[in-house]
Amino acid sequence: MTWWRGAAVYQVYPRSFADADGDGVGDLAGIESRLPYLRDLGVDAVWISPWYASPMADGGYDVADYRAIDPRFGTLWDAERLIAAAHAHGLKVIIDIVPNHTSDRHPWFQAALAAAPSSPERARYHFRDAPNNWRSRFGGPAWTRVDDGQYYLHLFDTAQPDLNWDNADVRAEFLSILRFWLDRGVDGFRIDVADRLAKQAGLPDRVAPTRAAPDAVASEPGAAEASVPTFAGEGPQPDKDQPEVHGIYREWRRVLDEYPDRAFVGEIWVPDPERFAMYLRPDELHTAFNFAFLKCAWEARALRGVIDRTLAAHAPVGAAPTWVLSNHDVTRHATRYGRADTRFTKRVHDVPSDPQLGLRRARAAALLSMALPGSVYVYQGDELGLPEVFDLPDESREDPVFRRTGGADLGRDGCRVPLPWGGDAPPFEFGDGGAWLPQPPEWRDRTAARQLADPASMLSLYRLALRLRRDDPALGDGPMQWLDAPDGVLAFTRGPRFTCTVNLTDRPIPLPAGKPLIASAPLEPAPDSGGAPALPPDAAAWLRT
Repeated sequence: MTWWRGAAVYQVYPRSFADADGDGVGDLAGIESRLPYLRDLGVDAVWISPWYASPMADGGYDVADYRAIDPRFGTLWDAERLIAAAHAHGLKVIIDIVPNHTSDRHPWFQAALAAAPSSPERARYHFRDAPNNWRSRFGGPAWTRVDDGQYYLHLFDTAQPDLNWDNADVRAEFLSILRFWLDRGVDGFRIDVADRLAKQAGLPDRVAPTRAAPDAVASEPGAAEASVPTFAGEGPQPDKDQPEVHGIYREWRRVLDEYPDRAFVGEIWVPDPERFAMYLRPDELHTAFNFAFLKCAWEARALRGVIDRTLAAHAPVGAAPTWVLSNHDVTRHATRYGRADTRFTKRVHDVPSDPQLGLRRARAAALLSMALPGSVYVYQGDELGLPEVFDLPDESREDPVFRRTGGADLGRDGCRVPLPWGGDAPPFEFGDGGAWLPQPPEWRDRTAARQLADPASMLSLYRLALRLRRDDPALGDGPMQWLDAPDGVLAFTRGPRFTCTVNLTDRPIPLPAGKPLIASAPLEPAPDSGGAPALPPDAAAWLRT
């Protein structure tokens, strides 16, 4: 079996993972120092968010040099050493690639600004004499005027000019960048905003929005949703999901196929399952993030519907699904699941959340996601049950969404607060020089060191579940079969002897016959059952049947 079809992948956001040099910012040496933690956690691969040279206008997703490591993180030698060390620990390494846009400090864009309109330098980006009606995903217009009167396109921040993928220089450059990192041993690439590279010829206006049904909203995580309309049943728009994008990925796949056992995972926010699956055809990407599952409400019927649609969409192209609950762009699920409305449609900061309820549901969701067919992604801090941090000082916020919306959207910094490793006070052994975002003092109860010593902790749950998942050949890639279950309960088998049951009701339910392997909450005797175990509300269990 190819490793990516059933892997457990851990996302590292480098600035916030571990700081080895004491400057308050995470770095590659810090990641290397914590590789034994990741190995013992039980993951198979590490996805590292951008480590490239960058002005950090958008946390590294504004790349100034795709072949250099940002000095705040280390050097190219540090990256090569980290890749080798991860491999020595049995961990694959996936790195981010950001092909939709560069930094405005990238030499190409600086040359474009110095060149005349219609020049070859400007042809690598989208320059025009008048803007269209496109809006930035971070709020405000998607066009900025330069000194000679032309405008350039940036679907995200002004510091992130969009590349023109009709340009031969752009295509050749990224094939070269892929080979550069493949030759250094990376095992795959996560492709940022993978559906947006190609734009419709002529860059026409977007069509007028229609009212989106609640379960049709496909808002992207970096979007300032108050500024960007959503579209019910939205098909291709001129700035996303264009047919030409598939030719780009067929070119990329031919390069990757020259290197054995490497993989692509795409960040694809396309709500139509059939169009989503087109990216996963055998000559394009290997996997793509399953955002429908991430956005889904904590409700049995909704979750089963998303799972069924996911499996149905992947089956015709033979691709393996992915299951993800949080990442560096969305409100952490331990907070989302503590709210009355548990869906993720956009970031909100003024909706109350019950932390204990959110944590209880997050524990159950972890077991559900790890039991489903395909690969599972763990965002750093998921395994500690970290909540979203809303009360950051405004002066410490760095997400451009906060600035571009005038603070109406607090942005994504709240899910990027540096990890608490140990100790009783900030920076909780993140590093010796503080932390670039302040950590809540109450995280003293959530440090990795404290949770390692507690067999009932979230970290202990993750470690046991990931070990069981790795040891059981029925888990990871492969088939599943639903079992009959009461309303509000999900139950399915993986192979002949494994059952997962998730209780989303408000009452205990009897467990099926079998030996409990792990449960997200303590089991209790079922009423009138002679002592047979029952699964409490908002809990999940794995059984050997």
